[in-house]
Amino acid sequence: MIPYPEIDPVAIAIGPLKVHWYGLMYLAGFVAAWWLALKRSAKPWSPVIKSEVEDLILYCAIGVVVGGRLGYMFFYNFGELVEHPLSLFKVWEGGMSFHGGLVGVMLAATIYARKIGTTFPALIDFVAPLVPIGLGLGRIGNFIGQELWGRPTDAPWGMVFPRDPELLVRHPSQLYQAFLEGLVLFAVLWWFSSKPRPRLAVGGLFLTLYGIFRFLTEFVREPDAHIGYEWFGWMTRGQELSLPMIAAGIALLVWSYRTQPLPEGRAQKGGAQ
Repeated sequence: MIPYPEIDPVAIAIGPLKVHWYGLMYLAGFVAAWWLALKRSAKPWSPVIKSEVEDLILYCAIGVVVGGRLGYMFFYNFGELVEHPLSLFKVWEGGMSFHGGLVGVMLAATIYARKIGTTFPALIDFVAPLVPIGLGLGRIGNFIGQELWGRPTDAPWGMVFPRDPELLVRHPSQLYQAFLEGLVLFAVLWWFSSKPRPRLAVGGLFLTLYGIFRFLTEFVREPDAHIGYEWFGWMTRGQELSLPMIAAGIALLVWSYRTQPLPEGRAQKGGAQ
C-alpha cells in the first residue's frame, strides 16, 4: 500500500473565501487550451486565426461549465433535479459530468463556427486536441479532493483515502484516468492532428479513444453510491455513456476517411489572416 499524500483540497483561503484545487485545475486546463490553441492557429490548415482564439476558449469554457453541470444532474442525479429543481444551481456542492460538458462544447462550437464563418467539423477537429490536458488536470483535482476514488484492491499501489468512511485500500483510479484521458489522449491527438486529416477524423479519434479509456477505467472506479451497477450487474453509468461515444467515434473515422477531403484551412477566410 502507498500512503495517500493528503493535501488540503482548499488551495487558498482568504476569510470566508475558499479556492479549491479542483477549481484551479479547471482554470489551468483553460489556460493550457488557450496556449495550445494559439500554437495550432499558426498551422496553414487551421480554421481559426490567432485573434479568434480567446473568444473560442471563452465559448468552450461556458459550454464545459453549463453542459457539465446540466449533464451531471440529468445523467447522475435526475431524481434530485426533479424533486428540487433549484439544486441545479448549487454548484458549490460539486457535481460535473464530462459527457454533459462534451455536449456543451459541441453546442458552443456550433455557435462560434457560425460567428467566424467556418464549419462545425473544422472547429471540432481544431478543439479536440486542446481538451485532454484539462481532463487530466481535472482528474488530479479529483484525487486531491478525495472524490471519485477507485474500488477496493490488494494491489501494492492501492491507497486509503482518509475521507473514505470505510477506510478501504482502493485503486487511485483518478490517477489512472489522468494518465489515460489526459497524457496519453493528448499525445495521440496532438500527433495525429499535426498534419491535415479528413474532416471529423480528429474528432472521431477523440470520441473513440476517450470512450475506450473511460470504459476501461470504470472497471476500477467505484460507481456512484446512489446508482451502483446497472446493466448485467456490472456496468456503470459512466460505461453506459461511453459506449455511444465509442460507436460514434468509429463511425466518424470510417465516414471521414471514405468521404471527406483534406481541409483547405484559411484560404476560405481571405484576408482575415
